[in-house]
Amino acid sequence: MSDFEFIEDLEELSSAEEFLDYFEIEFDAKVVMINRLHIMQRYHDYLQQAEKAGTLPDQESTLKEAYKQMLTQAYQDFVESDALTEKVFKVFHMHGPQTTFVPLDQLLES
Repeated sequence: MSDFEFIEDLEELSSAEEFLDYFEIEFDAKVVMINRLHIMQRYHDYLQQAEKAGTLPDQESTLKEAYKQMLTQAYQDFVESDALTEKVFKVFHMHGPQTTFVPLDQLLES
């Protein structure tokens, strides 16, 4: 992928609201406030999947539209669902508390 002006613009954005505003996506501030990290992680995941699959367009205008669609989908995921259901982060995939067994004789060794 070549250097596109909008990619440089994205590097200047820091909040979920700034990304949504940049792509002119209407959003409910309450949904974003509660799920901002989840939305941005899901957006990153969508971008990464598209990149690995080689499905990102080569033209700047179509690439920008693809980025917009992926961000819109990431946002919609949390309008229609919640963080616990979507399980974006690794911590949500852990099954129960992690335990480790240390034999008593190893505790006494120095």
